Amino acid sequence: MSGAARTDVRDTGRLTRTLAPRTRRVVYGDQGPEAVRRELERTTTVDLAHIVMLTETGLLPGPVAAALLDRVRRLRADGFRELYGLDAPRGTYLMYEGHLTRELGADVGGKLHTARSRNDIKATVTAMRLRDELLDLTSQLLRQQGILLARARAHADVVMPVYTHFQPAMPVTYGYYLAGVAAALDRDLAALLHSLDELDRCPLGAGAVAGTDLPINPERTAQLLGFTRPPLHALDAVAARDSVLRAVACAASAAVTLSRLATDLQLWSTQEFGFVVFPERLVGGSSAMPQKRNAFLLEHVKAKAAVAVGAWTAAAAAMKSTPFTNSIEVGTEAVDAAWPAFDALRDAVLLGQVLVSGARPVAARMEQRAREGFVTATVIANRMVAQGVPFRTAHHVVGAAVRAAVEAGEPELDVAGTSPAPGDVVGDLDRGGGPGECGKAVGELRSRLTEHADQLAAHRRRLLEAGELLAAETATVLARHGSGEPA
Repeated sequence: MSGAARTDVRDTGRLTRTLAPRTRRVVYGDQGPEAVRRELERTTTVDLAHIVMLTETGLLPGPVAAALLDRVRRLRADGFRELYGLDAPRGTYLMYEGHLTRELGADVGGKLHTARSRNDIKATVTAMRLRDELLDLTSQLLRQQGILLARARAHADVVMPVYTHFQPAMPVTYGYYLAGVAAALDRDLAALLHSLDELDRCPLGAGAVAGTDLPINPERTAQLLGFTRPPLHALDAVAARDSVLRAVACAASAAVTLSRLATDLQLWSTQEFGFVVFPERLVGGSSAMPQKRNAFLLEHVKAKAAVAVGAWTAAAAAMKSTPFTNSIEVGTEAVDAAWPAFDALRDAVLLGQVLVSGARPVAARMEQRAREGFVTATVIANRMVAQGVPFRTAHHVVGAAVRAAVEAGEPELDVAGTSPAPGDVVGDLDRGGGPGECGKAVGELRSRLTEHADQLAAHRRRLLEAGELLAAETATVLARHGSGEPA
């Protein structure tokens, strides 16, 4: 046997060989310093909680627990530097556990894995990472929502035509349009927060697939890790990643909402429309055409939605038709495919914040196009209806008047001596959520924004309190048992 081959031999009891380095890279990915830190930061948080619980239940002798806690805490404090470059034939986690065993002995390091499995550890770490992603994304979306609503108020009187099928339809205001986008984003926010609420059960304790016969206390580890409840069903806890899939769907939906906003702003910022102007810090030029002023950031916002949608598609496809048990396709491949969705939405939101904040409506141009687009036609027809004229008759009369105005080259509509300006009628559209009710809509959305912010703050408080509790309980075990020798 060659020397290179001998380095891949690992005796696990059942197996005496492991993956060759090239295959290992495919399965476990990069195992450089950053990857080690990223994986072990949350994993060792789980370890601290698990050790505290095992100590409290009597499954782990106090001196053993203290030795483990001390060693894990020192590894964390140093950024896991001792582990950089160590051979990891079965992945980072087992490399880390093996290091503890070599350092502390089998009677200490070998007891860390009592009453658990990589399956429930991985499910727990995934839930913790997803929780962190959702907390950050929701926070950024709340800022985006705040900017939309602030601009909706500031531009509540800037009259413009709203479009259907790319044709001018009715008079609204720019503020009303922004409030509409905010209404859609409110549902995206609510969906993300619901996904966050769903991450209330801690998978730790589910073991490999069917729990354990050892007298553990999963409620305690759930509490120490910031969850509210232990697993309900062990198989479900390790088999399912539907929470990831739903969260990615929510992220994709929010990205799609922002992409539609970006599409309108890009169209309206063209010279042909001239509705919106962006400051120079938010546009780019051309390497060849000196006259260009490109609102190119909007194209990034639009494209990010494709990444989020693609991530959901990839994750769902990897999960589809897999056995309902612990599965690499689900717990590893599908989950790995999901994370780019959150990065894409985060980028889209950060760009959306500065673009909505920086966009300046050109009020005169918007009002001019509202007049030239005959957008008061429906209001005029409705006024005839209010006088007893059947709607179809009024529709025909006003439609004929529009035709006549177009053929005569008249820029504005006049029916029986009536030619209301768009700005004079926009406030009359005060039923069914029209622009005349925009103030009410903005007020309600601001209230919802406050509720969302309170909900997010409650999640953050619970995690902060859990972190403080875990630190305190860890310190208690160390203080009580740290002076003795491990059994």
